[in-house]
Amino acid sequence: MRLSVSTNKVRSQFLLPYVHARAVMGMHAPTSRISCNFPHFYCSRNMRETTWDRIGVTPLLPSILHQQVRTLIKFGVRKGKRKTVKPVIHRFLRLHCGLWLRRRAGYKKRLWKKNYRRRRRLRQHVFCNKTQSKLLDKMTSSFWKRRNWYIDDPYQKYHDRTNLKL
Repeated sequence: MRLSVSTNKVRSQFLLPYVHARAVMGMHAPTSRISCNFPHFYCSRNMRETTWDRIGVTPLLPSILHQQVRTLIKFGVRKGKRKTVKPVIHRFLRLHCGLWLRRRAGYKKRLWKKNYRRRRRLRQHVFCNKTQSKLLDKMTSSFWKRRNWYIDDPYQKYHDRTNLKL
């Protein structure tokens, strides 16, 4: 019984926009009935045999063609300020001049199959480009953009840059 309730929800989410679009355009359903070969979570038992206008691929296409986006900017509920995205703080280092440092992708994956030169290259830190730096600045609050003074900071000579346009 629970399965039929969930299939009705899924069916209404995927198929009703397609049926509504056909009704708005004035298209009529064909009278011939076909066999539905969708898995059980798309169709209930009584819907295994249905008409073409009930089975639409059109509502499924936007989810297939959806471009993946890796930006996440959160806002607080009370004051509406931007919240810091914690993975940015853990993965990147911001210098005071506005540049961001990161590790190379795959620096700790399958090192046994990579040669010595590639492993040495993966251990290096690299700068993010201008668009990435702007995006990371949007994803962090002003607390993380202030200057920090550390004892024996290995990045001390990189914090201040001259003739640098961002």
